[in-house]
Amino acid sequence: MALGDLMASRFSQSSVVVSNHLDECSSNHEEDGRDRDSSETTASSSYGGNNNALATVTSMAYLPQTVVLCELRHEAFEACIPSGPSDSGLVSKWRPKDRMKTGCVALVLCLNISVDPPDVIKISPCARMECWIDPFSMPTQKALETIGKTLSFQYERWQPRARYKIQLDPTVEEVKKLCTTCRKYAKSERVLFHYNGHGVPKPTPNGEIWLFNKSYTQYIPLPAVDLDSWLKTPSIYVFDCSAAGLIVNAFIELQDCSPSSSGASSARDCILLAACEAHETLPQSADFPADVFTSCLTTPIKMALRWFRTRSLLHESLDHSLIDKIPGRQTDRKTLLGELNWIFTAVTDTIAWNVLPHDLFQRLFRQDLLVASLFRNFLLAERIMRSANCSPVSHPMLPPTHQHHMWDAWDMAAEICLGQLPALVEDPNAEFQPSPFFTEQLTAFEVWLDHGSEHKKPPEQLPIVLQVLLSQCHRFRALVLLGRFLDMGPWAVDLALSVGIFPYVLKLLQTTTPELRQILVFIWTKILALDKSCQVDLVKDGGHTYFIRFLDSVEAYPEQRAMAAFVLAVIVDGHRRGQEACVEAGLIHVCLKHLQGSTPNDAQTEPLFLQWLCLCLGKLWEDFSEAQIIGLQADAPAIYAPLLSEPQPEVRASAVFALGTLLDVGFDSSRDAVGDEECDDDEKVRADMIIVKSLLNVVSDGSPLVRAEVAVALSRFAFGHNKHLKSIAAEYWKPQPNYVLSSLPSFAMKGTGSGYSTPNHYSQIGPLLRVGGDNQSSGRDGRVSTSSPLATSGIMHGSPLSDDSSQHSDSGILNDCSSNGVVSHSRPRSLDNALYSQCVSAMCTLAKDPSPRIASLGRRVLSFIGIEQVVTKAVKPTGSSVRPGESSNPPTTSLAGLARSSSWFDMNAGHLPLTFRTPPVSPPRPSYLTGMRRVCSLEFRPHLMASPDSGLADPLLGSGGASGVSERSFLPQSTIYNWSCGHFSKPLLTAADDSEEIMARREEREKFALDHISKCQHSSVSKLHNPIASWDTKFETGTKTALLQPFSPVVIAADEGEQIRVWNYEEATLLNSFNNRDYPDKGISKLCLVNELDDSLLLVASSDGSVRIWKDYSLKGKQRLVTAFSSVQGHRPGVRSVNAVVDWQQQSGYMYASGEISSTMVWDLDKEQLVSPIPLASDCSISALAASQIHGGQFAAGFVDGSVRLYDIRTPDSLVCVTRPHTQRVEKVVGIGFQPGLDPAKIVSASQAGDIQFLDIRSQKNAYLTIDAHRGSLTALAVHRHAPLIASGSAKQFIKVFNLAGEQLGTIRYYPTIMAQKIGPVSCLTFHPYQVFLAAGFADSCVSIYADEISPP
Repeated sequence: MALGDLMASRFSQSSVVVSNHLDECSSNHEEDGRDRDSSETTASSSYGGNNNALATVTSMAYLPQTVVLCELRHEAFEACIPSGPSDSGLVSKWRPKDRMKTGCVALVLCLNISVDPPDVIKISPCARMECWIDPFSMPTQKALETIGKTLSFQYERWQPRARYKIQLDPTVEEVKKLCTTCRKYAKSERVLFHYNGHGVPKPTPNGEIWLFNKSYTQYIPLPAVDLDSWLKTPSIYVFDCSAAGLIVNAFIELQDCSPSSSGASSARDCILLAACEAHETLPQSADFPADVFTSCLTTPIKMALRWFRTRSLLHESLDHSLIDKIPGRQTDRKTLLGELNWIFTAVTDTIAWNVLPHDLFQRLFRQDLLVASLFRNFLLAERIMRSANCSPVSHPMLPPTHQHHMWDAWDMAAEICLGQLPALVEDPNAEFQPSPFFTEQLTAFEVWLDHGSEHKKPPEQLPIVLQVLLSQCHRFRALVLLGRFLDMGPWAVDLALSVGIFPYVLKLLQTTTPELRQILVFIWTKILALDKSCQVDLVKDGGHTYFIRFLDSVEAYPEQRAMAAFVLAVIVDGHRRGQEACVEAGLIHVCLKHLQGSTPNDAQTEPLFLQWLCLCLGKLWEDFSEAQIIGLQADAPAIYAPLLSEPQPEVRASAVFALGTLLDVGFDSSRDAVGDEECDDDEKVRADMIIVKSLLNVVSDGSPLVRAEVAVALSRFAFGHNKHLKSIAAEYWKPQPNYVLSSLPSFAMKGTGSGYSTPNHYSQIGPLLRVGGDNQSSGRDGRVSTSSPLATSGIMHGSPLSDDSSQHSDSGILNDCSSNGVVSHSRPRSLDNALYSQCVSAMCTLAKDPSPRIASLGRRVLSFIGIEQVVTKAVKPTGSSVRPGESSNPPTTSLAGLARSSSWFDMNAGHLPLTFRTPPVSPPRPSYLTGMRRVCSLEFRPHLMASPDSGLADPLLGSGGASGVSERSFLPQSTIYNWSCGHFSKPLLTAADDSEEIMARREEREKFALDHISKCQHSSVSKLHNPIASWDTKFETGTKTALLQPFSPVVIAADEGEQIRVWNYEEATLLNSFNNRDYPDKGISKLCLVNELDDSLLLVASSDGSVRIWKDYSLKGKQRLVTAFSSVQGHRPGVRSVNAVVDWQQQSGYMYASGEISSTMVWDLDKEQLVSPIPLASDCSISALAASQIHGGQFAAGFVDGSVRLYDIRTPDSLVCVTRPHTQRVEKVVGIGFQPGLDPAKIVSASQAGDIQFLDIRSQKNAYLTIDAHRGSLTALAVHRHAPLIASGSAKQFIKVFNLAGEQLGTIRYYPTIMAQKIGPVSCLTFHPYQVFLAAGFADSCVSIYADEISPP
């Protein structure tokens, strides 16, 4: 986190002045090659200088601004398996389960004009209009027919494609015929039955409706049960008559009494709309039409405006006849009538969405267009009829909506429109002024976006936003606001989809408007991040071409093109039709063109864009051979190779994923069914070779994200080339001559004869190796030929486990492997043996990865080639050299062939060993199994030999093409795609809320640090012999290393067994205790704090070079592994242990690692990448390493031969200078550190012989000051970061404290008295970064913390 000028300005105002550790005379010297005598040099380290001008620079130097390992990828990599966009569960709820349409409409009108029914007493004047026609204005029969036709016409406006059938004043038989005909025609579609009973009596209490006899002399009842049996379901009934609620009650009773099967379906698919409740009579006021309910349902705008006119101030100035003359068409939104209809739809939709339960809204307002229209209009009917004391009824029942505040918005819009009406009617050419309704509603939505959240009430304007998408003038603003809403999280996307946004945004992909492209891509990104199932709709509508065009457009921002690549990746993810469509549209060439055009490490190239180009292609050709062929023809492997060195781990992992899916799993030469065709494909063989070579380069990548993908890709390769890999692996266990035994690593092998055999000089073996005794040796079809041993000397140097600069290394290929004829074939070999060997080597590297998740993946990969791992405890040596319970006789059979100890089977003594997975000839002896913990193998089924012909292939991957699908399910699955999808589910437009809190905490810590740095620099002489805390860590093997936290009273300690304990020394409480890993090797060599000024992480470096970085390490049981990698790769030949030395430099973000290797590895923890190996230019190895905490890129190294070198990776050759200060007795340097201050060349070095040398390397080669601190027993050195103090520890149980002038300030020693403190042999020393505290760890498991006699302020 580069905070830049903000931080500089803050420091410039700081009242704390921090010394730059240089006096006046030293500031006159040039940086390079200055000559000073030793006294002058000593003076330059004194603490008298207070240079105000340099205070700000100093502050910035002391407080690094780099923060690493806090990206999304570091959140619980080990713990969770990410899931990508879903296509089931919660997200499927927004989709209407079964879209329906109303196919047939039956209109039954029982008006019997001019004859009033006996139970109705009419007032005068009385409501007379039916379908806006006065029945008494024309002859009775004509009036009846006209009303019938008009009603049919009014319904057709809502559903023009349905078939309409009308019965006027019918008999029961005619209604029966009508119903059966409609059901026959509609088949499984919905039938609408509309009943107008204004000319017959009210329904009976049983819910029977009245019809006529043929002569119209009697009213004939029709029971609801008959009507239901004729119409069946799905159906919708509209009853416009008095006491219509009785009919609804009858239908509900009918459904309750029906048999469960038919009753359930009837209850689901029968919808009822009734004009009033059971005890109510229809309004007779002349202000309303007689069929006010029908008019609301079929002509809502006319009804609503007429009703509104009577209640508004316009009723005097506006004649109701003008309402019939409203210009325009309902379907044309640019006209007055069209806009009114559009606003009415938006208002009623909004009311329904805000009031109704989700499922009911979906069923009534999104399933069937006609039903949706009728229910929108039903809300109006409820509002109007309740004003006449009449309550319309529905089934399913709706909550009351007549007083919803959105009706006020409708009234306002109606008033504005009606105000223009007289002028528009008078002058047809007058310009129509659109209503501000939609603009105002969008503004209300925008206000909600500024203040709303998931935990507040949803925005009620969402359905209006949906309606606004239909308008070109409002569309862009609506889409932008919709995008902001969707960005709030998956819950917002789900809400928008449930409103019905999907068909609208799908349709918009057909537009070519340039300004909509970016926001549409964003909206689709959000939708597909939630719900993958939309891929089908997109391909069906040809939507994929829209995104391919956008991806190919260079004017769009890279981040937006990355979204297009994401959308396309989801379209092709596991969807063959999508893959085919995108291949046809040329997506492969588009992606490769842009990947090729991007130059590696170019700051202009957006990593997210590269990442999604890789993932998109990977998904496109995953399990799709046609696309793989096109990719290979376009030279995809070569285009991807440079991406494997990109600085962003996500890009590297995505490139590995794409290369891995380019490996065809079907290419399995062990299967006869497909072998002949596949093996002849030389192009495919060459491509596989290029891909695998690329993958082998990143086996030791610094990011677990990348290595996990390498493991998955190698598992695909192992699946496809199973038999060859097994053959290579098996060769390494061939019997070897006896002289090979001396170079074997510590493995116990099972011979080909009987039982286990162990050479007695390797009796204290921890790891246990089982090798199957397979005596069959067949030369056919990839079987091992015993007459041609593969294990030649130096066979695997050049593998990732060996040291590249080893003098024994050859070019990394097998010696004479082609001439040896290792495995004879009836077909040509697919790849050469060297590559197969390197693959097995890489698989073994992954199987012992520091990350548990990747180690598990690596073991699964090994299981494909027949190797399983057995974990054993190391057995401590006993008096004799023979393991307990074991005979000491020499082995009767020779050990199986492990070529050299530096081969890839040397698991660094204590790592997980390997066993070859073939059946044992005889059972293992029980005594061997006493120390075994568990078997970490992927045992799917018993490893029985299927037949002599099946050779080394185990049944899991044996021959038989039919089982290919089930076999594939055993392959480990990639996680980079699903993990990367999570990025788009998170808010992309807003910053995280906690940034201010983080800044405040950082500012507080910086102030603390500056205050205490100043105090440290000006501290008086400190003896440091007052123990303020002592802690028995209870480590069985003593304390190996310790660390003091800077901002809390916490000390962290670790032992040889890689047990880490965290202790609060003020409260004397154990905060946490955990194992760094399950199978410890030689203990922990270093503990460092990463990001100490922020949320600090604990870097734990093991002696074997493994580095693990922990988060929340001080919370009991809640520690989480952030990342893990092997910092040291390979070691010198003949050396059994790496003895890694590691240091961390916050200023640069670099971690330096070395040991028994010929170079120093420089790792960039921000990129999680090896920057460069720096050659040591020495035959000796590094024994002590210190990185400058002030000058980024500088580190000092002490060597086994007593020499000291200063390196600066910013210089061309990295090595700054070399000196040999330890000349009296040449022993290894055990401690080294930079002196406090800004001078980059002042170093303190201590050798095992006991002398401490003070060096100013750039000015003179020899030490300017030497202290003989301990005689031959110096074990630890600590240099304070800011105070003029150094401390040294001895195995003889005392600690000495010196200042930088070499004066001894105090001694902490072992006093054999009762009252005095007791200390053991010193194993480690460390100073507090900002206070004068010293922590010391001892061989007897104690840790003590020392301060001056006066407690520090």
